[in-house]
Amino acid sequence: MSELTESVTRMIKEFEKLPGVGKKSAERIAYYLLKVEKKEALALADAIYGVKENVRYCKHCFNLTEQELCEICRDPNRNQTTLCVVEQPRDLIALEQTGRYNGLYHILLGRIAPLDKIGPDQLTIAALVERIKTGSFTEIVMATNPTIEGDSTALYIIKQLESVPVFPKITRLARGITTGSDLQFANKEMLADALAERQSFR
Repeated sequence: MSELTESVTRMIKEFEKLPGVGKKSAERIAYYLLKVEKKEALALADAIYGVKENVRYCKHCFNLTEQELCEICRDPNRNQTTLCVVEQPRDLIALEQTGRYNGLYHILLGRIAPLDKIGPDQLTIAALVERIKTGSFTEIVMATNPTIEGDSTALYIIKQLESVPVFPKITRLARGITTGSDLQFANKEMLADALAERQSFR
């Protein structure tokens, strides 16, 4: 890259750090930004700055929000007795798009994955357990992804909940969803059926 300027080289290296972006893709993005109008390129930079400055995790459910609580947690019309546990904010979005669930959520911000050196302490499991202990939930929907790691994470959470004085009913999505898949890639109809036909976890 000796023919490139220092600024362009640095930009390409930063793009290469993005998931799924290799060297060639990083170069294409960089050259695209060099060609577009300055205001268009700066709009992207401003959007990134705005996200990093304004977006935070909801203090109740860890959904993305620009306020203390996310829109779902602020909605008094949501069912306050049902809590759906998902891995990532994108999974919440996928379930919301079905229009078949009206309860609350808790986002783990990942799943237990020993091979990736991700343990329970790196997730929001402790906050989830405390939330259930102090709440009035009658059903916990384990909507972790149908993978080995997702199921192991759900089982770990259930084990942690054994000390809850009033143990809530625990269900999981019906297994019409292909094992090993992610909720974000399932179509709305499939997710709607999985929610409607959810089963006892054990």
